[in-house]
Parts: sequence; structure tokens; C-alpha cells
Amino acid sequence: MSGLTCVAGLGVSGTAVAEVLAARGERVVVVEAVEGERQRRAAGELAALGVETRFGAMDLPEGVTRLVTTGWAPHHPLIAAALRAGVEVVGEVELAWRLRPAGAAPWLALTGTNGKTTAVRMLTSILLAGGRRAAAVGNVGEPVIRAVTRTGDEAYDTLAVELSSFQLHWSGSLAPLAAAVLNVAPDHLDWHGSMEAYAAAKGRIFERAGTVVYNADDPEATRLAEPYPRAVGFTLRVPRPGQVGVVEDLLVDRAFVADPVEAAEELATLADVRPLAPHNVANALAAAALARAAGLPASAVRQGLRDFTPDPHRLQHVARRGEVDYVDDSKATNPHAAAAALSSYPSIVWIAGGQLKGADVDDLVRRAAPRLRGAVLLGADRGVIAEALARHAPDVPVVDISSQDTGAMDEVVTEAARLARPGDTVLLSPAGASLDMFAGYPARGEAFARAVHGLKAAT
Repeated sequence: MSGLTCVAGLGVSGTAVAEVLAARGERVVVVEAVEGERQRRAAGELAALGVETRFGAMDLPEGVTRLVTTGWAPHHPLIAAALRAGVEVVGEVELAWRLRPAGAAPWLALTGTNGKTTAVRMLTSILLAGGRRAAAVGNVGEPVIRAVTRTGDEAYDTLAVELSSFQLHWSGSLAPLAAAVLNVAPDHLDWHGSMEAYAAAKGRIFERAGTVVYNADDPEATRLAEPYPRAVGFTLRVPRPGQVGVVEDLLVDRAFVADPVEAAEELATLADVRPLAPHNVANALAAAALARAAGLPASAVRQGLRDFTPDPHRLQHVARRGEVDYVDDSKATNPHAAAAALSSYPSIVWIAGGQLKGADVDDLVRRAAPRLRGAVLLGADRGVIAEALARHAPDVPVVDISSQDTGAMDEVVTEAARLARPGDTVLLSPAGASLDMFAGYPARGEAFARAVHGLKAAT
């Protein structure tokens, strides 16, 4: 492409875009707001390739004919300036799709409010078990633009692509072999502007997909799939013809079989799914459906699920002390994710709080109330959760931890242990982001684990 390409941001994806385009002989300038040590080092490496980096200013460089964004919102000053000037704005994922060589690896793509990373890693494990040269890319793992430009022995033959609503917003021509929507619940409304716009961004994954895979138990995902005739639902119930689902303790396929009306094929057992929780079974079914759409046998599904290693901080069992289990679900950074975790245990001391990003927690608390033994709240928006608990679970004891220093989690865990009784689960599932107190959700989960182990050592 002639002209000048502007890349928005020097993150992992932005740097990869600049490197790939420079290697193709294109003129590239990068705009980056933060001039830190990492950014300066990346800029130096790009300079050796002939790429200019401009720090600080968010002005659109003169002569730009295309702007590549790695997830910046439409209202960002640089993006808005490009749109006003009639400059084409595309995402890194869209650019990667356009740059695929002839005979490129097919994409199996998925999105959802929650469960994306778990499902895409399950899918990758299934693909590898089936003998595919596959990788998880996109919103996880390697940037897509690097994956699609691999050549020779390093090239993949199938890509498992996790896509966020941000990435899908800036992608207009993706045509995956199969695509899945795991679930849709309010999130990132400050970026998209409304729930309708957020859901529409998720739905873009279906527009050119060969096979549409949707959560038949999720009304919004079901609605997004309605216009597409080649749609396969996954459900935690007994599957109908054309669906994959659960029969007693089996994951069963009634979609990718010769006679979906009369026949079914066992894919795996519930014991093959780790950690075993309803939302994780749904993730496994979605991954299985995508793999089956790509021609993988049932044996690969079973082996792939058995080989899968769950990510840290997602229903991760930390310790058992005094007949009480301590579980780290710090990755639950919104109410929808926390609801999935809270539905997985019968009697819970809930550790919650953080940055709710404007999300409503009333429905979450109302549904969880019968399972709650107690609650310990921390973080910026703990008061919002406390108010919801007062409305919907007035008999549940609540401890408010106002401290935000590095030792606050020790106090949180001590109070949770005091509330817990034998058979309870102390569950860190915050329903909010972590940056009010921690460097990220992993740091929050690690602080929880340290506090639990410290509690154990002290007794």
C-alpha cells in the first residue's frame, strides 16, 4: 500500500504491526502517549527498521493514509482525527486478516464477555491433540499479525483466535472457518457507549463465519446467532439436534454427526473438564464445537480437555484449612464472571470489590444471596456492593475493609476465615477490576494466596 501508515500505540500488538509493515517496505510512523523505558527501547528497535516514533503528541501525522489501532476507542483524539479526515482506520486483527498469504491457516475465532481465554486455550489443546500445528492468538498469546506472517516450518495450519469487542469493532472483513460467542453481558460500556453497541461488536464475529457457534443458554448470544442458518448451539442441558450439550456426565455432540436426529457422539466426560464448574463446561462445549467444525475427531476433544492446564486466578484452589477451601478467582473482573464463580459452590464467604466500571451488581447479589455465608469487601467500589447486599441479603454478615495499603489483603483473608465454617468456600471473586489497589488481577490473586498461606502458617 502506498502512502504512510500510522500505528496507534507501542504495545505488543502495535510494535508487531510496525515491524511487519516495515519488513514489507511500507512507510510507518508510530504514535505513543507514554515515553517510558520500555517504550523508548521499542522505539529504538523500530528506528533500526526505519520506523519513526512520535511520543506525547496525539496529532495525526501529515500524509497518513491508514491508521492501525490496537484497540483504542473511536472517541480517542487520534482516532477521532483520523475518522474526521477520512483516513481508513483498521485494527491489528483486521490488518492481519488482509495480509494472510495464499493458503493461509483457517481461523477458529471466539469472543464473549467472559471465558474467552479459557475457551481458546481449551480449543488450542484440542487442536494440538488432533495433530494440528496450532496456536492461541489475538487477545491472548502471539499477536495475530505475527502468526499469519510465519513461513515455512514455523507456519501454523490452524489458528485459535480470541477476539475482544475492541478488536471486533475495528474488523470488517474477517471470515473465520467457525466462530463462537460464549456469552454477552454488560461490560466496557464506557468504550462502546451502550450495551447495544457492545453486543453489536461481539456479533460481528458471525458475519462471514462458515459455522456459527453460540451459547444456547445465553439469550443475547442466541439473538446474535438467529440470522445465520448454519448455527450450532451449545448448552448445559440435553442437546437437541444441531447442538452439543450434556447428557448425565457426558459431553455429547448432536451437531457434527451424520444423522443429528437419530445419532449422537460422546466427546468427553465431565471429569475431563478442569476446573469442573458450569461455566467451564460451557467453555469446553464451545471449544469442542469449534474443533468439530474444523474436522477434529471426538478422541481429540477428549484428549485435549484432559491435557488442558487451567490458567492461574480462575477458580484456582489455593488451600484447604480447617475444612474450609480457599479459591482464587481474581480474574473475575466483572459481575458476569463473578456470577459464574458464585454459582459453583454451595456455601461461600465472598471476597469482593474493586473497580466496577459502572456495572450494576444487584442481579449478581440477588442470585448469589442464598449461597452467601458472609462477605468481606475491599476496593474503590465496595460501597456499591455493600448497598446491594443490604438490599438483597440483609442477613449476611458483611465486613468492610477500608485500607488500601499492601497489607489489606491479609486483613481481608483474616476476616473471611473468621466468618467461614467447615464446608464453606472462601472465594475471591471480586466482580471488579483491580487497578485501584493492585498492578493487575494476577497481583491481586497472588496477594490473596500469600495471605491464605500466611494464615495457614500462623495456626
